Amino acid sequence: MSTSPTPNTPSFSTYQRHIPKRSRTEAVGRPLTLPRLLETLDAESLRGVLQQICTRHPTIAAEVEQTATRPSITSALAVLKQYEDTLRATFPFGGDHTSDYAYNRVRQPLLHLLDALADFVPHFLPPNETQSSQTLKFLDGATEMIHRLPEWQSFQNNLHKQNAYEEISKAWTLAIRETSKRAGGIQLKYEGWEQRVQKHNNAAGGRLQEALEELGRAVGWMGSGPAVIGQQQQQGDDISNFTVQVNGKVLKVYEGANDGTDDEQHGEDVLGENLDSGALHKTETPNISRRTWKPTMAPSAASRLSC
Repeated sequence: MSTSPTPNTPSFSTYQRHIPKRSRTEAVGRPLTLPRLLETLDAESLRGVLQQICTRHPTIAAEVEQTATRPSITSALAVLKQYEDTLRATFPFGGDHTSDYAYNRVRQPLLHLLDALADFVPHFLPPNETQSSQTLKFLDGATEMIHRLPEWQSFQNNLHKQNAYEEISKAWTLAIRETSKRAGGIQLKYEGWEQRVQKHNNAAGGRLQEALEELGRAVGWMGSGPAVIGQQQQQGDDISNFTVQVNGKVLKVYEGANDGTDDEQHGEDVLGENLDSGALHKTETPNISRRTWKPTMAPSAASRLSC
């Protein structure tokens, strides 16, 4: 059988004619695309580029502020911790760390830390921060950081720390005042903030006294008697949804209006004479008339709070 090509069989040369030739290009330099360029930038360089763009174009700055994720307590305190670490690393090796020489060495990073505190603290204050628990937790961490600021021999150099205490005390005062408006400030009393603020005031040498006095006004009405766990809703002399907890039980006031009798006694309310096999003490409650109280079980105190 012959293997020579027939008229109907294409030859090899015909296949070669149909193979497209690859165009030969010369090597040429070109810049990286924007996504590849951004991949090469570290966080600090990227912040610098973004800040320059925002400075040149205010409209972009406003869009970045609206688009950026809201800083959390953890991220904010982490940034402040970086400033604090830089401050510690700047101290001279050996020698007196309270001297004027040491102060001059660390003055710039110290001011950077104080400036950062001055910016972050208002961010977590009402009305910008609507959750009182977030405000209190951030102030707790920020105050701890102020405690760790260095002390100096010179009175003039110590003014930085004194001013920081003054500002953080004002922030605590505002936070406590706003928190006390929700559920009568029960969060302050029963989440340990009374003890935390007292501890901070002691560590600050009494410089948070203003905040401590505000806290006393916020939780002082609770006294040391039964724990109030409900929220009073009062209109005139009528009250409802007002509960106290005694020995694990919830005592709930009967609802109703004043009857105008002589039994009405403003300024105090007798909780009853013998509930749960134990005598209950009289508690002072302004503008609440004498009522009859009955014991009712509640699943938990927290479930009755509405902040």
